Amino acid sequence: MLLAKGILRPVTKPPNTFTALQTLSRRRCLTAVAARDARLDSAFVYAVRSTGIYCRPSCPSRHPRPKQVQFFALPEAAEQAGFRPCLRCRPQQAPRSAQSELVRRVCREIEADVDRPADLKRLAAGSGLSPQHLQRTFRKAMGITPRQYADAIRVARLKSHLRKGKDVTTALYETGYGSASRLYEKSDAQLGMTPATYRRGGRGMRISYATADCSLGRVLVAATDRGVSAVYLGDKDEPLAAALREEYPHAEIHRSSGEHSQWVGSIVRHLAGAQPQLDLPTDVVATAFQRRVWEALRSIPFGTTRTYSEVASLLGRPTATRAVARACATNPTSIVVPCHRVIRTDGSLGGYRWGLHRKQFLLEQESRNATGAGSTFALNASSEPWSPPEKDRADSARRGKAVAARP
Repeated sequence: MLLAKGILRPVTKPPNTFTALQTLSRRRCLTAVAARDARLDSAFVYAVRSTGIYCRPSCPSRHPRPKQVQFFALPEAAEQAGFRPCLRCRPQQAPRSAQSELVRRVCREIEADVDRPADLKRLAAGSGLSPQHLQRTFRKAMGITPRQYADAIRVARLKSHLRKGKDVTTALYETGYGSASRLYEKSDAQLGMTPATYRRGGRGMRISYATADCSLGRVLVAATDRGVSAVYLGDKDEPLAAALREEYPHAEIHRSSGEHSQWVGSIVRHLAGAQPQLDLPTDVVATAFQRRVWEALRSIPFGTTRTYSEVASLLGRPTATRAVARACATNPTSIVVPCHRVIRTDGSLGGYRWGLHRKQFLLEQESRNATGAGSTFALNASSEPWSPPEKDRADSARRGKAVAARP
């Protein structure tokens, strides 16, 4: 069975969910893993982030730390997220429930003829379900639709051919792309770079970056010709530039000499509150789930917020709250993809890579600009015991006014 294991490189931690089994809680699954309960071998598999391996609950291997564990309804879902099967317990051979076996059969049918479109009517005809029911069942188990799974398999084959040294034209036709335009349309979005660049391991990718004063201190904006690749916030330029090189270790990175200055200006004005709407292209590597989360974040209206659970429900994954939070935390293009607009259910801010005082400042500023009223956001002292010094917030406000006043 052709799967994306070892080929689709995960960019973030996979969804911590097992939505096909909504009666099982995370605690129940952790208990089953701790007890090596073979009765639940057909219910789910668990993956360990630190090792990149997934197992059945009864696996005799050493117990992992709970914080390192992710759960999946099917082995295929774990492999699509980038995990490898355990050679000791062989989770692919574990007994499956009727629903899981149905999804596995659909996966095999897609893999066997990936050159054909993943037509729901054709797939449903062999499953005994309506196309809509099959779509819902597949998405619950796999986290993506049958069409997205077919795209992932096709891109996985493309990556495999390119890594073996085949030229782009040969890889194009051997992976079922009918034309070069179709290849670039699909693969460029998932590779985050052109196929030729990926074939060289990312070397040759040109990223330019610029730093500027903004209402939140210093901002670094990095971009390729296709779009914004990173937006970092901080107090000094050196740590921001070092973080960019760590994010893209094989790329050719240089300080901008004027490229993409329009994008940089738009982001600085947006941070100053002078340009509420920000619609810039992005060029990043992401999993299918991450892209869905980031698209949902970009749909949150200016001046409003959503909770992590609301975003998960919007995606049709109500139990994937932690996975949504992780996708927000690993968003490289903050501000452009406004992850700061997602908060906890209790109204507290949650986390923010660039500091909670910056998240609070952004929300307060957007609220004022959108409604003309005072801020309605405040740190919850009981859940977030630390808060930024008042001087930092005053300095941020002063910088914002200064930037907004510039021509």
